[in-house]
Amino acid sequence: MNPADLSAVLLAIVVDAAGRRGATPELTLDDVPLERPRNREHGDWASNIAMKLAKPLGANPREFAEEIAAGLREVDGVSAVDVAGPGFINITLDAAAAGALAKRIVEEGADYGRGDLYAGIRINLEFVSANPTGPIHIGGVRWAAVGDSLARIFEFEGGLVTREYYFNDHGAQIDRFARSLLASWLGEPTPEDGYGGEYISDIASRVIAAYPGDLFHIPRDEQQEVFRAVGVELMFGDIKASLHDFGVDFDVYFHENDLHESGAVDRAIQRLRDLGTIYEKDGATWFRSTDFGDDKDRVVIKSDGEAGYISGDLAYYLNKRERGFERNLIMLGADHHGYVKRLMAMTAAFGDEPYVNLEILIGQLVNLLRDGEPLRMSKRAGTVVTLEDLVESVGVDAGRYALVRSSIDSQVDIDLDLWSKSTNDNPVFYVQYAHARTRSVARNAAEFGVDRSGFDASLLDHETESVLLGILAEFPRVVRHAAEERAPHRVARYTEELAGAYHRWYDARRVTPLGDEPVSDVHRTRLWLNDAVGQVIRTGLGLVGVTAPERM
Repeated sequence: MNPADLSAVLLAIVVDAAGRRGATPELTLDDVPLERPRNREHGDWASNIAMKLAKPLGANPREFAEEIAAGLREVDGVSAVDVAGPGFINITLDAAAAGALAKRIVEEGADYGRGDLYAGIRINLEFVSANPTGPIHIGGVRWAAVGDSLARIFEFEGGLVTREYYFNDHGAQIDRFARSLLASWLGEPTPEDGYGGEYISDIASRVIAAYPGDLFHIPRDEQQEVFRAVGVELMFGDIKASLHDFGVDFDVYFHENDLHESGAVDRAIQRLRDLGTIYEKDGATWFRSTDFGDDKDRVVIKSDGEAGYISGDLAYYLNKRERGFERNLIMLGADHHGYVKRLMAMTAAFGDEPYVNLEILIGQLVNLLRDGEPLRMSKRAGTVVTLEDLVESVGVDAGRYALVRSSIDSQVDIDLDLWSKSTNDNPVFYVQYAHARTRSVARNAAEFGVDRSGFDASLLDHETESVLLGILAEFPRVVRHAAEERAPHRVARYTEELAGAYHRWYDARRVTPLGDEPVSDVHRTRLWLNDAVGQVIRTGLGLVGVTAPERM
């Protein structure tokens, strides 16, 4: 019996018990808590539903729990139900009911655990969005790994996800980039506010190679414009290629400059003007964002006629909504906390629901460590540690996994010495090795004539099998929680827990017969369990963008 089926049974029993007390609570499966007990001696599943509902029903929690327990004891597949403390309900399944999950997982394959949390909902997930003025630094790399994993999880929960990259190719940073390229070509010092690093001279040389005309005999301002146009395009291409090599591709690359050239900024400001939230003061045009929870009003058009910073945000958000996205998520770095209030005020001003139609995720810093010391500079970028530095040190799989396995709310220190090891100390190696072991077991089983022609769930009665089945049963809820909480690290940590349980089972149980022992349903049934574990590890690693090797 899987958790969803048990939750449905428990819900029906609770509603029936409440009805006998003259109550008709409107409950859904989400209202029925069902957890794995920390101490497995307490059973396979536990619920505090009786304590949760006792007060609204005017009932004694323990008495209500005993009433629910009596109903559960009549359910096929439930071997024992106990009530503990003030009303905890502990449920133990018989081996056959628990073991049936192994067969179900293998039969469902990659669809096991798939949910419908966001079924049919159009989601725009914007992440990385680094300026096209240099290689992606390690903070942006974290968003590449986390954002792509979150997109995979949303899709696994039925969401219609568009991965979007917003290129900030409008404004002062692009001017500084162009001046830096031009200075490098002319052999001049890097401008005081410019960009340094080997990549600048590399891009400058490529601009010269790509430009068909003679740059020497045109005015300096025209030279700078060539370096701006061609240089940004080359940098853009390098960023795309680096992300692709990291396993991250985007559906849409949106250019900020297009908003300004297409008139989208003016249209967004006019929309707010029509809604009565725009006013003029000191020669500038202002958005009255304080009416919607912001700490101060924001300039949308400066007194010199230039667009204020928030004007692009107004146009971009409106553009996303006009494209039909019901949920829009933007991932920003730790230094962007101050943007949240103004963006939520913008959302409300357009008549939408903050934190629903628009959501901002803030991620903390990442440090790469070698020999216990933080890396400070990149050979190529000259100032920051980049995506290439991470991949060159530990590879794509380890790099992605290391960035995903911690909550975005926490700062991450990635020990390059640890993550480059091919030992069980390296978390991604530990999980990948478990998957490779499941495939090795399957290959050995085939050589011994063990196949999946027979299955008897009651034979999965060892303690390690009970633990393993319990963890497998949790996978759908782990993925759902990861989607709800925007926490792909939950999936990564889950695969580690599953790998550990599998390794312990492997040490305790054999899939292939010993000596002259004949092949039996014991071996066949264990092969089903082995293959179920392999499937779930494979799916879990896929959700965090990491490969599941067949051999290691």
